[in-house]
Amino acid sequence: MAFLGVEHSLTGRRWVGPDAATDRAAETLVQQTSLPRPVCQILARMGVSANEAQAYLAPTLRDLMPDPRSLRDMERAAARILAAVSQRQRIAVFADYDVDGGSSAALLLCWFRTQGIAATLYVPDRIDEGYGPNEAAMSALAARHDLIICVDCGTLSHGPIAAADGADVTVLDHHLGGETLPDALAVVNPNRQDENGDLAHLCAAAVVFLVLVEVGRQMRASGHSGPNLMDMLDLVGLATVADVAPLVGVNRAFVRQGLKVMARRDRAGLVALSDIAGLDTAPTPYHLGYMLGPRINAGGRIGQADLGARLLATDDPHEAAALAERLHNLNAERRDIEARVRAEALAQCEERGADGPLAWAAGPGWHPGVVGIVAARLKEATHRPAIVIGIEDGIGKGSGRSVSGIDLGAPIQRLAAEGLLIKGGGHKMAAGLTVAEDKIDEAMARLAELLSRQGADALGPADLRLDAALMPAAATIELLEQIEAAGPFGAGAPGPRYAFSAVQILHARRVGETHLKLTFGTQGGTRLDAIAFGAFDTPLGPALSDHGGAPFHLAGRLEINTFRGRQSVQLQLQDAAPA
Repeated sequence: MAFLGVEHSLTGRRWVGPDAATDRAAETLVQQTSLPRPVCQILARMGVSANEAQAYLAPTLRDLMPDPRSLRDMERAAARILAAVSQRQRIAVFADYDVDGGSSAALLLCWFRTQGIAATLYVPDRIDEGYGPNEAAMSALAARHDLIICVDCGTLSHGPIAAADGADVTVLDHHLGGETLPDALAVVNPNRQDENGDLAHLCAAAVVFLVLVEVGRQMRASGHSGPNLMDMLDLVGLATVADVAPLVGVNRAFVRQGLKVMARRDRAGLVALSDIAGLDTAPTPYHLGYMLGPRINAGGRIGQADLGARLLATDDPHEAAALAERLHNLNAERRDIEARVRAEALAQCEERGADGPLAWAAGPGWHPGVVGIVAARLKEATHRPAIVIGIEDGIGKGSGRSVSGIDLGAPIQRLAAEGLLIKGGGHKMAAGLTVAEDKIDEAMARLAELLSRQGADALGPADLRLDAALMPAAATIELLEQIEAAGPFGAGAPGPRYAFSAVQILHARRVGETHLKLTFGTQGGTRLDAIAFGAFDTPLGPALSDHGGAPFHLAGRLEINTFRGRQSVQLQLQDAAPA
């Protein structure tokens, strides 16, 4: 039976509440642990037993830290780094241009700085060079360096690594490996084919951190000591959230401890970026994923690719302020570019029809730095796998995002093997491709055919899963503090989502281009504020702003809103239905 009887919400979703087994498990937890019921409801949903509850609520590195040596090539990679330091060799760090790559590079650059070594940073240009190592860059770096460390990339880079003649190459990565590895000195990657997968959830920055832990172990064995690595967990926590790594196992401890380190405001780059972004409270995973992450990414998307890594690595407040301002402005520019491409892509999809197995759009001059974001928006709007392609000089460069249960990467690789794409690859949920302009229609038709075989054309909006229904008066700061004890929340550990039944919308107004801010409550009772991001890109905005006094069921996630030092509870509205 649908929760609150909502079979078809304003966004087309069925509302689903906790099943009977989860309710029973929550009740058992309440009785056996004396924890607050909202916390027990979250623990029950996550499958946490009473015996595991306290350890889950207080994740520590001491309890959850894996042995770095459980990863293949770990000791070799760490020993080579130490040899480079002791021999004062020339070191280069080749990093991906996203938050994970930037954080990974900053970890190494900062660590080398404590050893008196200024390592070279190299981040490829997204448009001119594309993702990962390329032969020209690796050859040039090898001519001037003794050791090249590739972070958040390199596992599939056989040719480019072979081109690094005269230098040793170490790969510290987390992307899925192929049947064979490149000819590198070491490839430390929990997603190598010959790993057991126990640490497959780690982002690249977490892999780099484990390498530095092993480096520290080897240093102590030789009678030396290194820096306090706990002070670097702000970078690991940031990358874990921004790269949407699942918050399970040691990742929960990385994020929990990383947020504490970040709150100390010791890292010049994150202080400057937080200030310019208007972050005036202790950071949360939301701030990392939606305020800091997009700004750090902006350089790699539409600006200078190394800006994010340089910001995270610098210890100069003046340089940090300048870099933060530049990234902040680039992010605003990125939003404008994205909005234009998104509008054109959505219009194409509407004209083509959204009932097939694939939503896709292609257009001349669409910036390669935003096609992935727009593909994600297209996927959300159509509930279908989506591809967005920017065309320049007869060549289309595109990015795709998939939905749960539909593998996008394998069909993309098949299209490349069939010659319909110049190149293409990825994983189940995301992929990239390059295609000749005159083959776009044929390639997308073939991709749609392959996705249809997986059932993509039968998909509808995903059910909206809710934890409980609340009265507005129950949504208090105390409740949110109790809920926060079960965090951090994110991928793999979603925060609770609550419904408010048959409430009145007391005030509603449009904010910016697409957002909706409203106040709701019961007649003569408690009032709550709510914000619905992108509401006017969906049926939510028009329906709720023109409510006509009708009652609505509202659903979303609760958060603490801080304004001028005052805290209040706010609903981040995700769906609604007429009551």
